Amino acid sequence: MTKYILQRILYMIVTLFVIVSLTFFLMKIVPGTPFSSAEKLSPDQLQIMKEKYGLDKPLPVQYLQYMGSLLKGDLGVSFKFSNTPVKTILQSGISASATLGFQAMVFGSIIGILLGIFAALKQNTWIDYGSTLLAVIGKSIPSFVFAALLQYFISVKLHWLPVRSWHGPEYSILPTIALAMFPISIAARFTRTEMIDVLNSDYITLAKAKGASPFQISFKHAVRNAMIPVITVLGPLAVSLMTGSLVIENIFGIPGIGNQFVNSIVINDYSVIMGTTILFAFLFVVITLVVDILYGVIDPRIRVSGGSKS
Repeated sequence: MTKYILQRILYMIVTLFVIVSLTFFLMKIVPGTPFSSAEKLSPDQLQIMKEKYGLDKPLPVQYLQYMGSLLKGDLGVSFKFSNTPVKTILQSGISASATLGFQAMVFGSIIGILLGIFAALKQNTWIDYGSTLLAVIGKSIPSFVFAALLQYFISVKLHWLPVRSWHGPEYSILPTIALAMFPISIAARFTRTEMIDVLNSDYITLAKAKGASPFQISFKHAVRNAMIPVITVLGPLAVSLMTGSLVIENIFGIPGIGNQFVNSIVINDYSVIMGTTILFAFLFVVITLVVDILYGVIDPRIRVSGGSKS
């Protein structure tokens, strides 16, 4: 298992290096500079600003300097926010986005998996039909529609929870539910499909022949094997949720990282673009690593085959 994990960590490092390098050079291809919108700056002043931030140097030199700083943990400073360190900008937004995304992922996964399991066990009953209907609704209706409905009925009409802002746990309930509708539908649909396939497998028939109880068949054998494809889907989805949803953040007035990322792209704030991309990529590869490890825990055959190929 140790060799399996180390192999995946190596892949993670290589993936991060490729993503950072490609993002750096692609970002430089985009027309304009962080100072393009500064109409009051003269050509001489623009040149001074480029020299100050090292933008006048050849592209390979800029790349090597950036990678060197990155290895030291320095993400640079923002060109547009009064030389504020990128770390500070990310830290100011990541807490709210991560909290919202984590809550939505945990809530959505648990509810969705449970719905999928009971739908498969009660196939062609009202439980199955209800779960399928909820999955279709959650996947087809955008999250901002759920957000607006929750605000209107729960906050405006019933006055149970705040409409918007981010000042305590109660402010995160409605955006969490709105953001969780999509993972609920995904988890429910995939869990139901995989559970039905597993319950019709030969080894389940063998377990029944050996006298295993319905509980053992369902939760000891079927659920464990059905979770592998579900984890595959929910792993990458967790990244997008944990980094927050721009629309949901705007609707509920949440000071998350999504809005900062969009603004940095619009104004060509290179350091913030790179810092946010690195953060997203790091979260993605870490989640992927966790998924790979969970594969090995759930199905030992995966880590054995992975180790034999190395």
